[in-house]
Amino acid sequence: MRTTKRLAIAISAAALALTMGASHAQDALKIKIASEGAYPPFNNLTSDGKLEGFDIDIGKALCEEMKADCTFVTQDWDGMIPALQADKFDAVIASMSITPERLKQVDFSKKYYNTPPAIAVPKDSDIKDVSPESLKGKSLGVQGSTSHSNFAEAKYSGSDIKMYPTADEYKLDVSNGRIDAVMDDVVVLSQWVDSDAGSCCKILGTITPDIAIHGPGAGVTVKKGNTALADKFSEAIAAIRKNGKYKEINDKYFKFDVYGAEN
Repeated sequence: MRTTKRLAIAISAAALALTMGASHAQDALKIKIASEGAYPPFNNLTSDGKLEGFDIDIGKALCEEMKADCTFVTQDWDGMIPALQADKFDAVIASMSITPERLKQVDFSKKYYNTPPAIAVPKDSDIKDVSPESLKGKSLGVQGSTSHSNFAEAKYSGSDIKMYPTADEYKLDVSNGRIDAVMDDVVVLSQWVDSDAGSCCKILGTITPDIAIHGPGAGVTVKKGNTALADKFSEAIAAIRKNGKYKEINDKYFKFDVYGAEN
């Protein structure tokens, strides 16, 4: 009788544990994350259409740290913020800079990296440096709706600014001689000119960021008012910086710490 009673208690306890486990699983934070898939090495698409890159690996590490169930989807850059506002996904991890203009529309986590902009030109270019004076009268390609395009319009008004939907398109035009120079993140341009596809060109130099335009770095983007989710991402960023996971991902892609100065 005692054995039967104990068995019944054990079965009841096991059933309760399974029920609680299922309840906790159902309560797991579910997050749909968007990225562009056209901005290597930060985010790109594999031949079979899967997202890869620094942004994606960081996103997965943050989700693991938060014990969240995350799915990743692609979204064209120009429609990224409107789609976020329309609840098509919960967050964006796509090298989106934390700028004053964007903060009017969305909220951000703390930065997860911060690298300076640069200008690349054909190897036989006669442009001497990255100053607006040297680029005066020259055509300058840049991806539209970015902090780089805002900076180009504000500081390089003497240049003919050409806006492109993606980085791949301005790269194609400068490599074919249709424009004189391009502006983007130094890491994006450096890895491109070091590849066969970018063998046409060289880095002319880096540009000192303007905090009012470029902001303090790239952060995880969330819908305006969703500060609870932004805070969770910020805490997870701090945690992976501390436990070494960030360095592991960083070193997979870069030879230096792209996080920049500690806040």
